[in-house]
Amino acid sequence: MRIVMVGSSGFLGKHLVTRLRADGHEVIRLVRREPTAPDESFWDPRTSVLDREVLAGADVAINLCGAAIAGERWTPAYKELLRDSRIVSTRVLAEAVAEVGVPVLLNASAAGFYGDTGDREVDEFSPAATDFLGTMCREWEEATAPAAAAGARVIMLRTANVLAGDSEIITKLRPIFKLGLGGRFGSGQQFLPWISLPDWNDAVVSLLTSSVSGPVNLVAPEAVTNARFAKALAAALHRPAVMVLPAGVLKMIGGEAGAELLHGHKMRSKVLESTGFRFEHDTLERALAWALAR
Repeated sequence: MRIVMVGSSGFLGKHLVTRLRADGHEVIRLVRREPTAPDESFWDPRTSVLDREVLAGADVAINLCGAAIAGERWTPAYKELLRDSRIVSTRVLAEAVAEVGVPVLLNASAAGFYGDTGDREVDEFSPAATDFLGTMCREWEEATAPAAAAGARVIMLRTANVLAGDSEIITKLRPIFKLGLGGRFGSGQQFLPWISLPDWNDAVVSLLTSSVSGPVNLVAPEAVTNARFAKALAAALHRPAVMVLPAGVLKMIGGEAGAELLHGHKMRSKVLESTGFRFEHDTLERALAWALAR
C-alpha cells in the first residue's frame, strides 16, 4: 500500500512507520519543516498548504497529529493549541482526502472522548463527555466529515494509554516507582484504560484492510483501576506501591490537567471484538513485562 501519514514524528507515529515499512508498505510523511528525506513532503495546516500530488494514488491517509495532552499546564493558550493541533489539522487533511479521492482515512482520537464514567462501561456507541477533552475529541472526530462525505472509509482511533518502554506513561512513572515512591492517584478507584504498543500497531494494521468504519476503541480487554495499575507496575519493578498522591495535590500541581488523573473510563472495544482481533498482551502483567523489558 501507499500510505501518507501525518504525525510521524510522535511516539505512535514513529513506531507505526517502522511497522508499516517492515510489512512492505510505502510511507510518505507530511512534515511541518523543511523536508530532509525523499519520503517527506512539507505541509502547513495553519495555512492549508498541502501538496495534493502527494496524496494522489495513496491507498490510505493516517493522521496522528496532536500536541501532548500532558505537555503543559492547561492555560487558555495551551488548550487552544491542543484543539487547533487536532481539529484544524484533521479538517485540512480530510478536505484534501476528499478532493483527491483517497479511499481510507485513519484519524487519531482518544479515550478522553468519554470523560469520567466511573464504574459504567463505555464502548464505541457511548456518547461524548461535555468536559474539555470530551468536547475536543467530538469536534476532532467531526472534522473528518469531508472525507466521509466524499465516500472515504473513515476510522477514528480512540486510543487508550499505550504501554511501551518509551511511552509517556511508562517514562514518567518508572523513575518514581523505581525509587519506591509509586502509588495510586486519589482514591485509585478510577479506571485506567490501556493497550500495549504491539497490540496498538496490530490493531491499526488490521483496520487498514477491514470493512470497519467509524470509531474504534483501541484498548485491551482487561479493565483495571488506577490502584490496580499502580500495584502491577510496582510489582513488575519489584518495589512497593504504598504511596498515595492526594487529589488536592494533583489539582494544585497540574490544575485542570492534574484533575484529569482522577478521572477514568472503563472502556471496551466492541468493534475490535467483532472483527475477531486477538491481543498479544491481554493482561496488564503481560503488557508491563514486555514494556519494562525493553
